[in-house]
Order: sequence, then structure tokens, then C-alpha cells
Amino acid sequence: MALKPTIFKFIISLSDLDRDYYDTLHLTVAQHPSESTERMMARVMAYCLNAREGLVFTTGLSTPNEPDIWQRSLDDQLLTWIDVGEPAFERIKKASRQAGEVKIYSFNQKSEVWWQQEQAQFRRLPISVMRFPWPAIQSLAALVERSMMCSVSISGGTLYVAAKLGEAEIPSLVLQG
Repeated sequence: MALKPTIFKFIISLSDLDRDYYDTLHLTVAQHPSESTERMMARVMAYCLNAREGLVFTTGLSTPNEPDIWQRSLDDQLLTWIDVGEPAFERIKKASRQAGEVKIYSFNQKSEVWWQQEQAQFRRLPISVMRFPWPAIQSLAALVERSMMCSVSISGGTLYVAAKLGEAEIPSLVLQG
């Protein structure tokens, strides 16, 4: 019998000062059984940085041909492809041909090594690559509750999260783009 995902509900008061975008997000996030809390929260932070009408979480890890987050047009064209983690070059090359905008958010302790090995290839593609520092993502994951209200303020590419269990500061470091 397959394990079922764990469901998290977030109500996020979002203030993106960089884009002049303000909203209250009601997100239901399914954490795949093989997904860490850190990865799930990196997905939520990537969503916050790109929040706009039509942006949705996909089935993610359980569907390898889809990104973690995407935005499709009304006529089903792929507008935005967002991957979280350290994807393979071929995957992103294919995505850059399908979507108008491709973004990667790397977040874990192997992120720097992955980027050093892959950056020469990725530089040839019209994509954006960002990195969340691993200690920041770990501190954010420590604040998670199954049902959670929080505020996220974005200024200068840094996310400031305030929740019931504490606060976290997550810089979004631009590697390419």
C-alpha cells in the first residue's frame, strides 16, 4: 500500500515590497512521503516569491515530468516553470523550450557543489537560478505546523517569516538571472 501525502494548510499574509504585491494566500500543500519539511518549505517560499494569479503547486515529486510550481495560460500554454532542488540540466533545457519563464530554487547542503558542477551548462539557458541558504531553510522548517498562519514580507530578495513558533529570515541569493 502506498503512503499518502501529509496535508498542510497555510494562511500567509504576503507583502512583497520588491514587486509591490500584497495578498493573503490560502495554500494547501501536500508533502510527499519522501519529501522533507525543508523541501516543502522551500517550495512555499518559491511560491511566495512568484505569487500571482494562476500560479499553482503541481503534483511534484509524484509526477517527474512536471515542475513543483507552474502557471498555465487560459489556453493551457506553459507560462512559468519553477523547480525546487537541484534538477538535471536536460530537464531544465527541455523546460526552457516549453515555458516562457523557468526558475530554479536550490536549497540544501549540496546546493553549492551542484551549482559549481552545473553552472557552465545552465549559463547557456535563459533561466533564473536562486539559492536559499540551508541553515535558513532549516530554521524555517522548525516553525512549521500542520495548520499555520504566518506573515511573509519580501524586501531586497529576502523573505522575513513571522509565525506562531518564531521568526526566520531566508535570503534568496541570485546565482543566475
